Amino acid sequence: MTPDTPHSLRDAAGRRWPAPDGIPFLRAGRDALAGEALARLDAGDREGALVLLLADQDDWWRGPTATPDALRALVRGQARLSLREAMALLAWGPVADYFAHRWSDPTFLAGLALVEAHWTAPRSAFELACGIGHHLRELARRDVAVTGSDVVFAKLWVARHWVCPEATLLCLDAAQDWPALGPFDLVACHDAFYFLEPKRKILARLRGLGGLLAISHVHNRDWPNFSAGSALTATEMAALLPDAVLYDDADLTRALADGDAPRPATPAALRSAEAFAAVAGPGLAPAHPVAGLLALPPPGTLLRRNPLYDAEGRIAWPSERYGREYGARATYPPCAAAPDRAVLDAATEVAARRRELLDLPERW
Repeated sequence: MTPDTPHSLRDAAGRRWPAPDGIPFLRAGRDALAGEALARLDAGDREGALVLLLADQDDWWRGPTATPDALRALVRGQARLSLREAMALLAWGPVADYFAHRWSDPTFLAGLALVEAHWTAPRSAFELACGIGHHLRELARRDVAVTGSDVVFAKLWVARHWVCPEATLLCLDAAQDWPALGPFDLVACHDAFYFLEPKRKILARLRGLGGLLAISHVHNRDWPNFSAGSALTATEMAALLPDAVLYDDADLTRALADGDAPRPATPAALRSAEAFAAVAGPGLAPAHPVAGLLALPPPGTLLRRNPLYDAEGRIAWPSERYGREYGARATYPPCAAAPDRAVLDAATEVAARRRELLDLPERW
């Protein structure tokens, strides 16, 4: 695909696709939406095109749809709004809680630990279902050229303006035909694979992009999960990726907090796990300790107190559901005080590992 205007691309068949703010909208089954957005862009109406695309959601979505007025306010205020204000205008509800606090949730830490434990010094990385770019941001700050895709345009647009502006981003459904991508040194899918179908076909595409394949936080169908999706068992995952090393997601989180190496697990041992992870690739080496290369921000980074603490140092969950889903595996102490601001150094490393202190985006 090649750019044919500053706001659109043309594919090999000659079809044009909208790409406002440098994010191609290639989602299958949305021909009318893509056409209307492209027409508005061609007419010079960026705001109108974005209002259309930002309202689009995935097929699992059961929440409200943001109003056109709210989306217009979002587009007009993109340079001054905080991330949380932007997500409120998008009417993301519990998903906004998930994204706002993902920097300290145990599933995010598990994904970081999985990649760092098998770190190969990648120069390029691709993440399928990247959300608003949490993992892309961490890789980009280590000089990795990052590309992310997601089925929801609004998530990519938030990534562009609040989380990882340097990423290459594209909107598509994992099940559709993909444009030519890669090769990449690292290919990942974090906290999303259980949503995706058909799994075997998608895995084959991911493996075809080359490099290390890291898939974290796959919901276990044998465990009562909180989220929607199409979960599978560890035995099924092992059948899909017979050369993969499997981990209990909880052990990956522990490894990051403790600075240890995660412990591989058999499918049988993972029957009672809430979620598991898999890593595969040519020349895969045993896991090494999660020393902090990816798990911690660069030394000297100014950290902020985890906003889940109240003024007395007690955890105040954003919702009862959030507390039930993430509280049991939270690595930060359940009752502790931390400074409002601190620089990452040897004295603050433990607090940063536990996520008492966080490296949040500037406009969090």
